[in-house]
Amino acid sequence: MKGNAQSRGVNYVSFRQKLSNYRKHKVSFAVMSAVYICMAITLLSVIVLIVYILAKGIPNLKPSLFSPVYTEENVSMLPAIFNTLIMTAMSLGLAVPIGIFTAIYLVEYASKGNKLVKIIRITAETLSGIPSIVYGLFGYLFFNLALRFDYSLLGGALTLSIMILPVMIRTTEEALLAVPDSYREGAFGLGAGRLRTVFKIVLPSAVNGIFAGVVLSMGRIIGETAALIYTSGTATNIPKNVMGSGRTLSVHLYVLMNEGLHIKEAYATAVVILGFVLLLNFFSSRIAKKLKS
Repeated sequence: MKGNAQSRGVNYVSFRQKLSNYRKHKVSFAVMSAVYICMAITLLSVIVLIVYILAKGIPNLKPSLFSPVYTEENVSMLPAIFNTLIMTAMSLGLAVPIGIFTAIYLVEYASKGNKLVKIIRITAETLSGIPSIVYGLFGYLFFNLALRFDYSLLGGALTLSIMILPVMIRTTEEALLAVPDSYREGAFGLGAGRLRTVFKIVLPSAVNGIFAGVVLSMGRIIGETAALIYTSGTATNIPKNVMGSGRTLSVHLYVLMNEGLHIKEAYATAVVILGFVLLLNFFSSRIAKKLKS
């Protein structure tokens, strides 16, 4: 307790010293003020959003919304919850290995100045800027019509895996680049090959950054609507297999709001989506810590 109090006192003194130093330079003080103002606005926006969703949604949560069967009178979200879990697992299962191995090639194996590396990076950056509805139209034309998947969870998962692939590549690449070269040199000096160095030294050191990409990808999967309406459809049941149609929580929320008949249930669905994302983030961070240790 005494050590914590002393550390807080030291931090407070250092902050006051920094503040006094910034005040001597008007430009630095203006930039510092802008940074703290933007931080406060961001934090306040998140708090207001979460409080608003909880205030509107929690009073409307009721056991009937978690019934196994969806009806017009009782718009149960339980099928959508299962579909969301299936969609998330399938999309990550397709995109995460490809994204990680692509990043390993870009950082660990590709030579400097390689034209293929430039093409991959430009392609990834271009894909990350494409609107989700364009992905949905592509998935509908290619997976649903050309490959004859029709409206299915598989078509939606394939479309989402393409959407999140740039995120996985870029975050994994940055995580690998953040690993000091001394780690690699030490492993090579002890006689380890490149493959063993990558999987035994580099990847464990970059696991936090890689999991950050996984968490971002999960958030986008759970919150995606436009791409899934065109690919996986809006069926209210749990499909028997991956070739069946089913709606996720975000699509369920969109349909309820669009119909305008179950606004209260839509707010309750928003609370479940928020809790879903928070739980996934929590468990992902715990898993990342265990893997790193």
